Amino acid sequence: MKLISIVTPCFNEEANVAEVYLQVKAVFSELKDYAYEHIFIDNASKDKTVEILKSIAATDKKVKIIVNTRNFGHIRSPYHAFLQAKGDVIVSLAADLQDPPTMINNFIKKWEAGYKVVVGVKKGSQESRLMFAIRNLFYRLISNLSEVEQIPNFTGFGLYDQRVIEELRRIDDPYPYFRGLISDLGFSVAKIEYVQPTRKKGKTKNNFYTLFDMAMLGITNHSKVPLRLATMLGFVVALSSVVVALGYLIYKLVFWNNFDAGMAPLVIGLFFFSAVQLFFIGIIGEYIGSIHTQVQKRPLVIEKERINF
Repeated sequence: MKLISIVTPCFNEEANVAEVYLQVKAVFSELKDYAYEHIFIDNASKDKTVEILKSIAATDKKVKIIVNTRNFGHIRSPYHAFLQAKGDVIVSLAADLQDPPTMINNFIKKWEAGYKVVVGVKKGSQESRLMFAIRNLFYRLISNLSEVEQIPNFTGFGLYDQRVIEELRRIDDPYPYFRGLISDLGFSVAKIEYVQPTRKKGKTKNNFYTLFDMAMLGITNHSKVPLRLATMLGFVVALSSVVVALGYLIYKLVFWNNFDAGMAPLVIGLFFFSAVQLFFIGIIGEYIGSIHTQVQKRPLVIEKERINF
């Protein structure tokens, strides 16, 4: 029987892990031709998430648990679990149930049809319209900046053939932008649209910093456009400054006694150029930080314990 590995990262999800386990189990009760394992990787939760998972794993050996020594972040921990899965395919499934487990059946059908990657694409969301609009803007920005065509409204929810995972193992990236890597590998991709439901229980663990971190990671890992934009903008600003300076000189020569430049242009120009410089210093800093992470080559996570492996 073909083995399907379900990977669910979790952090303080005591209200949801039992429900996501039951929903996955219900899906595979109808998929008689497939075996499955459900791998939960816990990022050192401070609530009862691990306790609940251990009680489930004690009665169901299909449930496997990895517990990290500390919180290694929302990027490294799920990726580590992917690399540990041994199934013929791996399905990424969030613990908050905003990735509908009922779609697993459709994913498998597309995989059996020959696709190495099958992804869920959000055509709508029951979350706030503002957040959905901001996410759409981010996906559009990444797509426009990236040197490789990206999948819009793709969160990582999907199915991946073991051959795709083998390629990811070869890349050995210590801080990967998973969505970008999937596009970069170039495997055939099937897209299945869905409407993302709202989180029913608990609070989201994403905040401004984690979303900003993801955005910067996507840009620095898959685009050189911001660096080249800094060069081009520097040239344009320098040329504009020369033109403005010549204009001021000519105006002063023509209206010598009446023209007074004043302080306003100097102050505005100073703040403008300072803002431009700080912005692009920040961009360069993001790229340097990305290089620093790659050079350190630290492990994705350190495991505290494994259960049922």
